[in-house]
Amino acid sequence: MAKKIFSGVQPTGNLHLGNYLGAIKNFVDLQNNHSDIKPYYCVVDLHAITVWQDPEKLRKEILETTAIFLASGIDPKKSIIFNQSKVEGHTELAWILNCICRIGWLNRMTQFKEKAGKNKENVSLGLYSYPVLMAADILAYKSNLVPVGEDQKQHLELARDIAKKFNHDYKVNFFPDIKPLILGRATRVMSLRNGNSKMSKSDISDFSRINLLDDPDTIQNKIKKAKTDSFEIMGQDCIGDDGNIKDSVLLERPEAVNLIQIYAALSNQDLSEALGLLGGKEFRKLKENLIDILIDKIAPIGNEVKKMLNDKIFLNKVLEEGAEVARTESTNNLKDIKEIIGFI
Repeated sequence: MAKKIFSGVQPTGNLHLGNYLGAIKNFVDLQNNHSDIKPYYCVVDLHAITVWQDPEKLRKEILETTAIFLASGIDPKKSIIFNQSKVEGHTELAWILNCICRIGWLNRMTQFKEKAGKNKENVSLGLYSYPVLMAADILAYKSNLVPVGEDQKQHLELARDIAKKFNHDYKVNFFPDIKPLILGRATRVMSLRNGNSKMSKSDISDFSRINLLDDPDTIQNKIKKAKTDSFEIMGQDCIGDDGNIKDSVLLERPEAVNLIQIYAALSNQDLSEALGLLGGKEFRKLKENLIDILIDKIAPIGNEVKKMLNDKIFLNKVLEEGAEVARTESTNNLKDIKEIIGFI
């Protein structure tokens, strides 16, 4: 039986290099290199409305995110691509799982504390409970593998706890054990201006990130201005036994490490290979190489997205066809879940 993978991306505009290396590139690799996997890749528009969204802008960004999926190489013949709000099973299962989840579990979610800040009394209930919807996204398809970044591990643990409690409470073995799938290099891409901050669309400086719709001139300008340090590129002795840059080097040279990791990920090299080629050289050489590879791999995505956005009928067709498959699968699973619970 094929393993099922679920992963999603919010349609909140300005998808960037961090989204590509941390998620979308891995989606393509999984789709192309693992015939035993059935991937569900979702535009999670229900998660987007935990904060207010302009309706017209949201519609535009759902289609833009879909176009980025396709332009990056996700194939609707191999992967199920859909937007979350088209499949009612996500919200129906979320209510059921709300009744399984414990308040104490949600209170431990660090991302809510970070996003709500000092204003937690005035944020939406959706922002507080969205980890339960995330669990429903996964469990609606009985997914057993979930590609996650480091910052999503806690949410995946919550989904596992909810699944285990459901199985325990109803004395069944319905939901599978969910395992994290942390793939690829540079899964956590940092700001080009501050190596201690994650690359983010909310950063006030557009020079902090490479947007997937940036043109070649913009990419070149941003990399030229990316922060480094005054030392030469580190050598292979900076790599630890786990194949990653040693923590001590990361603490001392976060911006330098960030650019090296981005380059290694884009060029499909191990860090050891990348540092073997570049170690001891000036950062100017790394930046030149990085500009070339970004223009080669990222700029064509932006060009293709712009073309696709002129054919909204095609993009909507991809989403509807994917939603039909997802709807059938989730409806069948919900039918079994309701029977287990005792609904008639």
